[in-house]
Amino acid sequence: MTIKKFFQIAPFILFIAFTMPMQSNAAMKATVTDSTADARVLSEIVSRVTEIQNMDKTNLSVSERKALKKELNTMKQKADGLNSRVYLSVGAIIIIILLLILIL
Repeated sequence: MTIKKFFQIAPFILFIAFTMPMQSNAAMKATVTDSTADARVLSEIVSRVTEIQNMDKTNLSVSERKALKKELNTMKQKADGLNSRVYLSVGAIIIIILLLILIL
């Protein structure tokens, strides 16, 4: 490795070395607050679903049943949306780093 190549790669290595720990600390703090809020919403959804399951639905009218079904569908969509995170595999991270090295 020549000195010219070293001086071309050194800023990138320093950038990675100084920014990665800062991003990981910020990400951990954000996920903790998100997970507690998500857990609270999820517990509310679970309690409402068990309440609907224990309900006597034989005395309900057709419009009330439709309203319950619509409410359950919206709660299901909300619960599915709670787990919408982006995951990167190790291979994808390596490819991204290699592309950044080639571009820079």
